[in-house]
Amino acid sequence: MENITLNVKGMSCGHCVNAVETNVGELAGVKEVKVHLSEGKVDVEFDPSLVSVDQIKETIDDQGYDVV
Repeated sequence: MENITLNVKGMSCGHCVNAVETNVGELAGVKEVKVHLSEGKVDVEFDPSLVSVDQIKETIDDQGYDVV
């Protein structure tokens, strides 16, 4: 398992947290997702043999937020 922390812009409320945690969490290979709303960060624990960082970033982008 690997851990990454992504800086994400555009998250401002509980709905944002839920959208990111739910959709990233549904990716095969993602074990845990934690959004830190006040910091604009998303921690992800994942298996790199099943999901790539780019796939995780794309999923966050698809929810309408910007990974910086």
